[in-house]
Amino acid sequence: MRLFAKGGYAAVSMRQIAAEVGMQAGALYLYTPDKQTLLYDLMREHMEDLLAQWAQARIDGAPLQQLEAFTRFHINYHLERPDQVFIAYMELRNLNEENFKRIEALRRDYERELEEILRAGNMKNDFTIADARLSTMAIIAMLTGMTTWYREDGRLSRERIERIYWNMVRRSVGA
Repeated sequence: MRLFAKGGYAAVSMRQIAAEVGMQAGALYLYTPDKQTLLYDLMREHMEDLLAQWAQARIDGAPLQQLEAFTRFHINYHLERPDQVFIAYMELRNLNEENFKRIEALRRDYERELEEILRAGNMKNDFTIADARLSTMAIIAMLTGMTTWYREDGRLSRERIERIYWNMVRRSVGA
């Protein structure tokens, strides 16, 4: 994962991966058939864990409460896993068609969670959004983008940034 996140999937060889884990390249093939499978497995594990963790963090309540829970969950989950997030979003282009479809289905499952919150809030007039799908994609992009610039030793604490982002999300849906 570290090699893919640092150098990019295309630039990393199986020989480099083998050296990183302390084995000969030939021995690595006893554990995985190819680099594509390694990339797919990393992405699948990330998405499955994301969905499982969200299932535990999800709350019942009003759409605004659910949206806040989703926002805070997304921020904290992703900030703890910058390499996984980078790979999951930036290396999609390197998946073969079949693997891409599988990862895309998992991503859609996660996106659907937020989309359903937004639709429920819109139906109850708690939110004012023109398009739930578009709002879903915009919110996820905004929240996930934090992983590219956030630093623990930065100017603002994680808690402060989380509050600011929650206010931006809340305002973006007209709540």
